[in-house]
Amino acid sequence: VQLQAFGGGLVQAGGSLRLSCAASGRTFSTYAIGWFRQAPGKEREFVTAINWGGGSTLYADSVRGRFTISRDNAKNTVYLQMNSLKREDTAVYYCAAGESFGKTPLTYNYWGPGTLVTVSS
Repeated sequence: VQLQAFGGGLVQAGGSLRLSCAASGRTFSTYAIGWFRQAPGKEREFVTAINWGGGSTLYADSVRGRFTISRDNAKNTVYLQMNSLKREDTAVYYCAAGESFGKTPLTYNYWGPGTLVTVSS
C-alpha cells in the first residue's frame, strides 16, 4: 500500500486543520492507520491511530480532546481533524499503515511522505 498525507499548512494558534491520508491498493481497508509527527530536533512521536474498521481509536494524551481520527474505506482515506491547535503541534505529520494497531512506529509497515503543519502564535 502507498500512502500520501496532505492538508498541512500554516495556521494560527487556536485554529483548525484537517489532514488527509490517501492510500492506494485494494487492501487498504484491512490496515490500521496511524498518524505520527516529528518536530525539528525531536523524535517521531505517536499522535493517533485507527483500526481497520474504524471502531477503535488511540490518542496521545497531548492531543486527546482536540484531534479526531476517522476513516472512509470506500475512499481509501483517513482523516485527522485538528482543532484548538497549539504552537507545540508544529511538526511534520506522517501517516502509516500496518496490520497491527498500536502506538509505536514499529507497528506500522508502510509510511508516506509527511505534510508540514506550522502553528503560529
